[in-house]
Amino acid sequence: MKAPLNEEHTLPVVEEHVTIRKRKRVTETLQAHTVTHEHEQPVEAELSVQTIQIERVPCDRFVDRLIPDRQEGDTTIISVVEEVATLNVRLKLVEEVRITRHTETRRIEDAVKVRRQDIIVERVHPPPDTEV
Repeated sequence: MKAPLNEEHTLPVVEEHVTIRKRKRVTETLQAHTVTHEHEQPVEAELSVQTIQIERVPCDRFVDRLIPDRQEGDTTIISVVEEVATLNVRLKLVEEVRITRHTETRRIEDAVKVRRQDIIVERVHPPPDTEV
């Protein structure tokens, strides 16, 4: 069926457009800072103390040759000699110096100051609609 020529037809045309916009907005911020706490903490330790005892032992006797330094247990022995003029030269042991080490261990108790840090994080809410 044909419409007469002088008759108008209207066709509805609908068109929609969508526009998307983004904006940055601060919703909250964080602040962090450290706090240092000090407290005393007792400590224990074992300390070794080494003392030295020196003993001079007179010998006053002649020897045929030099006596090398020697170790007897914790004691180091150093021989002291002198030359004595006679018809022939001989060595005379004058003395021995004995150096003895004594080691002692003792327990000590003391308090030392130690530090510890904590971090505190706080949420800060900005005023509404703050844009970045």
